[in-house]
Amino acid sequence: MSKPPRFDLLLVLLFTVIALASNSLTATPITQQFKEAPQFYNSPDCAVLVDEDESDGESSILCSDQAVHVAMTLDTAYIRGSMAAILSVLQHSSCPQNIAFHFVASATANATFLRATISSSFPYLNFRVYPFDGSSVSRLISTSIRSALDCPLNYARSYLANLLPPCVRRVVYLDSDLVLVDDIAKLAATPLGDDPVLAAPEHCNANFTTYFTPTFWSNPSLSLTFANRKPCYFNTGVMVIDLDRWREGDYTTKIEEWMELQKRIRIYELGSLPPFLLVFAGNIVPVDHRWNQHGLGGDNFRGLCRDLHPGPVSLLHWSGKGKPWARLDANRPCPLDALWAPYDLLETPFALDS
Repeated sequence: MSKPPRFDLLLVLLFTVIALASNSLTATPITQQFKEAPQFYNSPDCAVLVDEDESDGESSILCSDQAVHVAMTLDTAYIRGSMAAILSVLQHSSCPQNIAFHFVASATANATFLRATISSSFPYLNFRVYPFDGSSVSRLISTSIRSALDCPLNYARSYLANLLPPCVRRVVYLDSDLVLVDDIAKLAATPLGDDPVLAAPEHCNANFTTYFTPTFWSNPSLSLTFANRKPCYFNTGVMVIDLDRWREGDYTTKIEEWMELQKRIRIYELGSLPPFLLVFAGNIVPVDHRWNQHGLGGDNFRGLCRDLHPGPVSLLHWSGKGKPWARLDANRPCPLDALWAPYDLLETPFALDS
């Protein structure tokens, strides 16, 4: 006997029809359909965060100090990558039912549609979608070397402390173009010590001076920004953030102040990364490089294939211009794109449920 159609899947299909038929929607409709992922259960050693019969169990997990809180942005352009990232987090977690996802979406996006899309593939996921009004940050964004980096939602990571409820005190921020192959709880448990606000893998062999313009380095008052610090490059696509300390230090304002200066004096070229480096570089907790094998999308111009960095791997990150789903669809994949493919939930026209 065939299974009755799921209500949330029907809801996704309904919104697809409406979005395609209407010209009044401001956001690009999601025309892709995704398969339902397997359900993943906690191991016996996991803490029981809520009673299964508790009617508000979902909201309790979303505020629990014992949960692993994951923040990601959510939009139509990267939805396929987001679905793969979510699946990888759940599949490799020892306590997947104790993970709370906090998705940030543009305020102009169809949030109901995004929620239905997530729910249809992950019916048991603990998550909430938060609207992000990009109009305030739009005035601060300067053009960068790649147009995708200029999207206001790319700057949402700077506003997590304001968007997420105060009960969320620590969060793991993840980009949408990555997959985990290890338990995210290990990353989330990174000790932050007494003062640091965030932790991330550092790359001190990178030429740090290239992230800022000659105008920046030739200005004595600006170049002194890093005095008494040993700044190193870090990728902001994977971070452990203490939101309590972020709020106390008002670090969103500090980042905005650098963006305002950038509008007057060109001090960097690369999107949302340099303000993070200006505020935090040299003052973060370094994380093992295995937690961000980044750059698999190549550079920001051609997106050429790259190899893994030496050492163990817990997270693969296709930062750069080339995205694995686009290269696979074009039949021009890089060798490492095969590691992303098993997490792809895209429903192909030939994969029909019986």
